[in-house]
Amino acid sequence: MENKQEKRMLSEHFTLSEMVRSGTAIRYGIDNTPAEEAIENLTLLCRNVLEPLRRRFGVIRITSGYRSQALNRAVGGARTSQHLTGEAADIHIGCEEAGQKMYDFICRHTDFDQLLFERRPKTGCCWLHVSHTARRPNRRQASRLTVR
Repeated sequence: MENKQEKRMLSEHFTLSEMVRSGTAIRYGIDNTPAEEAIENLTLLCRNVLEPLRRRFGVIRITSGYRSQALNRAVGGARTSQHLTGEAADIHIGCEEAGQKMYDFICRHTDFDQLLFERRPKTGCCWLHVSHTARRPNRRQASRLTVR
């Protein structure tokens, strides 16, 4: 399946492989293969949010996209996480300033469901969590969170 995932394009710049890749899944031997419905959701997320972001900021690194139930449990994800349905992705940001620019761009120029600027004070690590859904109108819910 990995070979097919490597080649399957969800949008101009995003592959299925990068949207399902997980170090935790590899480390624990967890199957993180999405169903076709989750792949459709990932495609919408890529086309409606991630592609516009990439066109504006260049290459972006996805640290978490789709998560199977087992992977979501292993990483301590919420039981109702949109990662489970392929509707969410976490984006690595190099610094808070760059993250704030991306956050502002997503708010102003994309149709998103949820956008979280997350920061872990203990490590200084920051990332953006963004989601898009086709199940209902997107909420455009944006906030900043401190993660323990």
